[in-house]
Amino acid sequence: MKIRASTLTGLFALAGALVVLPAAASPDKAVARAASGAAASPAAIDVPALYAQHCAACHAPNRLGAMGPALLPDNLGRLRKSEAAKVIAEGRPATQMAGFAAQLGKDEIAALTEWIYTPVVPEPRWTDEDIRASRVVHVDTATLSDKPVFDADPLNLFLVVEAGDHHVSVLDGDRLEPIHRFQSRFALHGGPKFAANGRYVFFASRDGWITKFDLWNLKVVAEVRAGINTRNVAASPDGTHVAVANYLPNTLVLLDGELNLVKTIPAMDRDGKKSSRVSAVYDATPRQSFIAALKDVGEVWEISYTKAVEDIPVSYIHDYTQREGSFIPGYLNPRRTILAEVLDDFFFTQDYSELMGASREGVGQVVNLDVRKKIANLPLDGMPHLGSGITWEWQDPAAGPGARPRTVMASTNLKAGEVTVIDMKTWEVVKRIPTRGPGFFLRSHSSSRYAFVDSMMSAEAKHILQVIDKQTLEVVREITGEPGKTLAHVEFTRDGRHALASLWEDDGAVIVYDARTLEEVKRLPMRKPVGKYNVWNKITREEGTSH
Repeated sequence: MKIRASTLTGLFALAGALVVLPAAASPDKAVARAASGAAASPAAIDVPALYAQHCAACHAPNRLGAMGPALLPDNLGRLRKSEAAKVIAEGRPATQMAGFAAQLGKDEIAALTEWIYTPVVPEPRWTDEDIRASRVVHVDTATLSDKPVFDADPLNLFLVVEAGDHHVSVLDGDRLEPIHRFQSRFALHGGPKFAANGRYVFFASRDGWITKFDLWNLKVVAEVRAGINTRNVAASPDGTHVAVANYLPNTLVLLDGELNLVKTIPAMDRDGKKSSRVSAVYDATPRQSFIAALKDVGEVWEISYTKAVEDIPVSYIHDYTQREGSFIPGYLNPRRTILAEVLDDFFFTQDYSELMGASREGVGQVVNLDVRKKIANLPLDGMPHLGSGITWEWQDPAAGPGARPRTVMASTNLKAGEVTVIDMKTWEVVKRIPTRGPGFFLRSHSSSRYAFVDSMMSAEAKHILQVIDKQTLEVVREITGEPGKTLAHVEFTRDGRHALASLWEDDGAVIVYDARTLEEVKRLPMRKPVGKYNVWNKITREEGTSH
């Protein structure tokens, strides 16, 4: 195995630190501009030339990214133009992104900002050759310890993604203290995925970089760029198969556990006529497969990563027993479920036999993955966020003594101020619980009677967490932060004794609450902590957290 000699610090500083990273401008030109105080006329600004001179060295001439991230509208979608302009002018602390207000005039900065938010024409491509060429091995795994190098329960660790300066912190869930911090790629998205009993973690960045991290040795092992605009990554439990969902290009990329390319599957409909973005891909552990949804085509794919799976018929089959017809191998090929409506967001039952999905228009449906068809409608409104759903056993007070508990599922809504609780047997709404405003995350734990929900999509109530009693289905407590600052994304410790929330600000913190008394225990300063992920809860598919 060939290992490229490059330090992690240098690579990550270059890769994750910047929005626009201009090359150093001529000192004489900068002095002359500052002395004259003249501003360039917007009409006279040659923006492509400016980009070529100041930005292309790090972001590539085609804006697909190199040492710095891709500068494309979809990749920058969560960054306001005003913030991008500020980074160009002032730089970003603790990174190699320096400020260039002295070298570039305000009109030039504004023009560059506008330009990087316009599409590249023709649409950029990212080929199998590009993927293979991008792979970097940082550490020879043969040199790593087969036991954790720290004194903490490896199953009760948290990974905290800090968007403020593109870092990830590792927290000891027992001591509730950080034990390690490392720089990540730019704009991690979709949550880390754990494998091999939590030893290995796979991250995906908006720019398509997939990072394999050894949590026991606290080292980045390898990286590969699987796309240009990526939604998320999934990994098999043993870490030997990795799937990547891409918006750009329209592909599902399959990698092995060392991030070598196995195959690229173009996201085309059954007839091969329409291309689609891939909304998301998830591991369905009980089925030994990945489940992917297409954003622009009414299809759900199941890709088996076990070779002990039947072949897939791809045309009219006269006799399955005699194999009279056309088949392809079931291993690592998509088995399609055809739907009338597309799925943008979805949730699985615990055994992964059924999928609850919704479009951005709020059209909900239940899909059985065994019979491969829609089996029920979901009575949803607004824009439900099923991907953040949780389940629990609920005792219906109207059912009388001796009645068996019912399994219910609940999710937030990105447009409506409510948590929707659904009976997973009848698929009917049990209750719509009013909340302070549209929320993103709902979290609980099997040992807790409470579920925490945020209202982070509400300008007036984003600083408030509401606590729902899972049996009464009522809000019983509000945890109020500082008005104007976002408080969101609760995650529980392995035993459910503590609940950790994110103060989602650049000078923010992870706030630890006693999960029984709901009182604050401590604060750990963090740079815009956008998500926290507990190893045990994720690898066991704990009912109170998303999968």
